[in-house]
Amino acid sequence: MRLTLSKIADHLGGRIEGDPEVEVCHIRGIDEAGEGDLTFVANPKYRNRIETTKASAVLVSPGVRAAGKNLVIVDDPYVALARLLSFMYPDEAGFRGVSDKAFVADDAYVDKGVTIFPGVYVGHKARIEKDVVLYPGVSIGADVVIGEGSIFYSHVSVYRGCVIGKRVILHAGVVVGSDGFGFANPGEGNIKVPQVGVVQIDDECEIGANTTIDRGTLGKTWIKRGVKIDNLVQVGHNVVIGENSIVVAQVGISGSAKIGKGVLIGGQAGLVGHITVGDYAMIAAKSGIHKNVASGTVVSGYGQMPHRDWLRMQATLPKLPEMRKNMLSLLQRIGTIEQTVEKMNER
Repeated sequence: MRLTLSKIADHLGGRIEGDPEVEVCHIRGIDEAGEGDLTFVANPKYRNRIETTKASAVLVSPGVRAAGKNLVIVDDPYVALARLLSFMYPDEAGFRGVSDKAFVADDAYVDKGVTIFPGVYVGHKARIEKDVVLYPGVSIGADVVIGEGSIFYSHVSVYRGCVIGKRVILHAGVVVGSDGFGFANPGEGNIKVPQVGVVQIDDECEIGANTTIDRGTLGKTWIKRGVKIDNLVQVGHNVVIGENSIVVAQVGISGSAKIGKGVLIGGQAGLVGHITVGDYAMIAAKSGIHKNVASGTVVSGYGQMPHRDWLRMQATLPKLPEMRKNMLSLLQRIGTIEQTVEKMNER
């Protein structure tokens, strides 16, 4: 796609310093960009590279100046980049329509504009709303509902009865609605507790590759609007994740945990079940969360503690050998002093 800077500025609600008729056809990183490319600077530490970039134009924030460069000035260059990438590089399925090599149950509802690739399975009484795209190998169980404009990449599996909202993206290998890990008399009888709930994923969510979201034992596991979950995340039965929260790769969230809105959970963190994480809390990578986290707080460590306390502890750890050496020396000196005092008292 070839666009003038004036059209880009109109699309982004920005303004131009330089030539508005300059055309760009690609977006590239600031070091790789050349003639005909647009680049961006979102982090202030890269501003000095504007002078040396060969890009035809640069997305920048207000207050940035660069003589002789074509600038598109926007409030937030990173947000503008996201919008422009979606505009210039639309996700083209390539194939349109419903393949005759897919299986679609006779009583399933498939709305207009739906694309179903070869090898897809759509079960009994499933409902697929308009403009949904199901890539090869997707399996949609009985009574599943998928909202308009959602995209499921290859080998996504959605079990019976689950409800997926509008414009949801499920990447390859995602499993929605597998049984929660529920067993009575664990370690002895291991009696399976039937998992008869569902999973509900609200509008505008995105779930990364090979993430699994278990169905509720009763009721539902609920991923609320705008949540973004990375690859290789495990979400247990009856978990609730609030609006616009972010969950990074390799996180494990145990059953019935309640995560507030706007929460950020770093990679490889583990959360025990039946706890509450308040709105806008932040959990650092590799943290072990064993109790409730208050709203707006930042916690780290295994087990968890306030983030500043954890930083102090980490700063202290390398000093422990020297501190131990000094402590032993002090104990030895104190022992010598005590012996001297005892001998003086005996006189």
